[in-house]
Amino acid sequence: MPLGWFVALRFMWEQRSQNALMATGVGVGVAVLVFISALIGGLQTSLIERTTSAQAHVVVTPLELEGRPILESEADGSVEYVRRVERPIQRVRSIPDYQKHERNIATVSGVQATAPVAAGPGLAVRGATERAILVMGADADRLESVIPIRKNIVGGTYGVNASDVVLGVDLATDLGVGIGDRVRLRTARDEGQLFIVRGLVDMGNQGLNKTWALMTLRNAQTVLGLGGPSTAIYVRVRDLYAADVAAERIGRVTGLTSRSWMESNAQLLTALESQTASTTMIRFFVIVSVAIGIASVLVVSVIQRSREIGILRAMGTSRGGILRVFLIQGAIVGLLGSAVGCGMGAGLSLVFQAAVRNADGSPLFPFALTPGLFATSAAIATFAGVVAAIVPARRAARLDPAEAIRHG
Repeated sequence: MPLGWFVALRFMWEQRSQNALMATGVGVGVAVLVFISALIGGLQTSLIERTTSAQAHVVVTPLELEGRPILESEADGSVEYVRRVERPIQRVRSIPDYQKHERNIATVSGVQATAPVAAGPGLAVRGATERAILVMGADADRLESVIPIRKNIVGGTYGVNASDVVLGVDLATDLGVGIGDRVRLRTARDEGQLFIVRGLVDMGNQGLNKTWALMTLRNAQTVLGLGGPSTAIYVRVRDLYAADVAAERIGRVTGLTSRSWMESNAQLLTALESQTASTTMIRFFVIVSVAIGIASVLVVSVIQRSREIGILRAMGTSRGGILRVFLIQGAIVGLLGSAVGCGMGAGLSLVFQAAVRNADGSPLFPFALTPGLFATSAAIATFAGVVAAIVPARRAARLDPAEAIRHG
């Protein structure tokens, strides 16, 4: 065993009670770090999953209509017109050649699946009850590859064919319909047609649950009076957090408006970034507290061990060797504290998750306990231990052997 390790372990063993107390203090700091990081990470993951589970990662739509000024200033500048250009009303627009655009989108790196969709406003009529709806038409299997629908079915099935329709649970409640009942879906321009309710879906979003009416692409095109085109192309990408890059590339290859979920939920991402900044601040203060605790104990150890240090120096141990002794102690304390802290943090997280639950039995606060979190926490604690040991180690290395032996 190298001399530095032998001396460091010997010093630690002789002061085992003191080192155990110090490792426990480090463990408490790491436990707080693990608990807070797992809590915030779990909340962020849950929010993103809930947000993206009911929408496509990228939505491709026709270019928006823009107003054009009809008055121009005179070329010689003698007459200037004050103009106000208003954005025209955005009516339901379509993509006539959506098949060609789908082929182009498939060439974009990172695209996993696409689904042409015909969507637009409509009305659901059941007796004297009338509700505004969002008519959503798409091939069931293709839409499933972009937005998970089947796992959210709470009644019936999602396999729309012919005159079948799947309604949001709140919409079905408002209309007073159930599986097998008939409901008329129409727009303001025509009488529409009757559909049979084959399923009820709960997307975890009240707005969607109150408006969604899922049907085949052909039926939606008929109800909305579109003919053959679609109104949008839904896209799923492999890397959820690279959706903005994929949307930019899709916009270039199609020439259409391409908007990612990140752009549509900018406020949510801002809030998540604020949470991440809070976690970073917590980690910083944990590191500072751990480092101060280790440094203070090692300073006392240097004072207590000054005679032994002087003897080692007199026997020919270099200043670098003395320096390594205390750096090794700091690293060992940080590593032991991180092991204790990771266990405490994981246990506290699991107990808290089991104790605090929603009415349906699901965890109120999901915790993201991942190997990466434990590895990062252990690395932070070990690094803090080494850094904290630098000052005491330098002090020990600078001790004069004669003075240390005489006054130690």
